[in-house]
Amino acid sequence: MKLNQSAPNFSLNDLEGNEHRLADYRGGVVIINFWSAECPHAARVDLGLLPLMEKWGDDVHLLQIASNGNEPIEMLKSVADERGANPILHDADHKVADLYEATNTPHIYILDAEGVLQYHGAYDDVAFRQRVATRNYLRDAVESLLKGSKPQVTSVSPFGCTIVRMD
Repeated sequence: MKLNQSAPNFSLNDLEGNEHRLADYRGGVVIINFWSAECPHAARVDLGLLPLMEKWGDDVHLLQIASNGNEPIEMLKSVADERGANPILHDADHKVADLYEATNTPHIYILDAEGVLQYHGAYDDVAFRQRVATRNYLRDAVESLLKGSKPQVTSVSPFGCTIVRMD
């Protein structure tokens, strides 16, 4: 995945069987979030991200992708409903995670309205030695794009749980 290049297209079904194609979301800012039902870091991000999505409205689209091979659909549905995190796109064989070189949940990718990758990495600056966020990289990047400028920070190592690949 290279910054300032078009993000690879993909098509995944959500947990209800509805198809979602990345190309269908062009024209608005797109957040791709590799998501997990079991990872506490993904749960923490949902708490902050979902209210931001309400604030931004139709100008920003959120594609949350569940790629962990050890999380059954029933668990994904239950946790997504509990968190209000629907729709969740199911990447059962982690092909999209592999395509995007995603390593963690959460692992964030932000595309501009033309589908060009403008940011990838961590949601915020929480880390092992910093338990409370002082900077929200996702919010900063999206708000820059909404104002017509590029994000100041374009890449930060993701922090969270490792994506479980079952091969």
